[in-house]
Amino acid sequence: MKATQKTFGSTLDRNLRKARVLYFCGSDQAGAADAAALALERLQPAELVEFTGAELKADPMRLADEARSSSLFADRRVIRVAMAGDEAHDAVVMLMADTVPGWPVLLVASAASDKSRVAKLLVDRDDALVAMFYPPDLATISGAVRTQAEALGLRMNDGLAEAIAQAATLDSRIVRSELEKLALYLDAARESPKTVTPEDLAAIGAETGEDSMTPLVNAALGGMVDRVARELPKLAAGDINAVGLLLAFERRAVQLTGLAARLGSATNVSAFMEREMQSRRVFFKDKPDLMLQLQKWRGPRIERLVTRLAALHRDMLTNSPGAQVRLQQAIIEIARASAR
Repeated sequence: MKATQKTFGSTLDRNLRKARVLYFCGSDQAGAADAAALALERLQPAELVEFTGAELKADPMRLADEARSSSLFADRRVIRVAMAGDEAHDAVVMLMADTVPGWPVLLVASAASDKSRVAKLLVDRDDALVAMFYPPDLATISGAVRTQAEALGLRMNDGLAEAIAQAATLDSRIVRSELEKLALYLDAARESPKTVTPEDLAAIGAETGEDSMTPLVNAALGGMVDRVARELPKLAAGDINAVGLLLAFERRAVQLTGLAARLGSATNVSAFMEREMQSRRVFFKDKPDLMLQLQKWRGPRIERLVTRLAALHRDMLTNSPGAQVRLQQAIIEIARASAR
């Protein structure tokens, strides 16, 4: 079975009844992760067992073993795997070859698409779902804001929905967090809806720290080595959150991947960016930086960047010692590569 961000929500309950394995992939990593979180929420109560793709690559039988093991802490289990590319392919092969019914498995894959080996293994099966997430545009995320807001008992106009989408830099995870804060602030619920005002939005804010992170992201991806050297001490001093910064890099890499795909072999980058602005996929303030970065990060270079950022993300998720130091080093290397 297959779904996209347009069909995932409306078919989720039906797919959860049928699928043993749900595979979340695509260049919108935030959307894929948010969808996996929603699926996990629908499968509660359950004991959560987590693996990385690297762990399963080293021990492919472990996934099938865990999927049929009894839960010690709940009536059921859910297994979630954070993986990059096809590194857990052999483990998934063994899982699907096992005829013993097992617990649900959520595979969240970075640097992967519906053309990956794992996706091809699962897509034609009735007991598996491949969910593909493409980079969102402002209109798509604004629509998602309104849909999620309604479910939380929040009424808002199109302008406020768009403002939330922009403040969240089109990241569905941040959108969800901000709407939950709004609902709590207004004591809203589906049974007792509240109307959101601009003053309410200003009161809770979109606390992403994006303004403090954007100069470093743009400096590194733009090859401005000297500016990176001036901005990096903010990370070491704690003025910039390391996880938030990495997410900002990932969002920009995903955006560049989508832009490069739509640009194709065209050479007039300026005219292309104008069309992207008119389509509301690019904010006008970002145009100069995106034009510079798009000329530097295309083809194999952007693919390698996405893979490198995904590896850093796994490093952060496992609370690996020295992960922040490796992030700083990676930012320096990215800036130097861009400057060449």
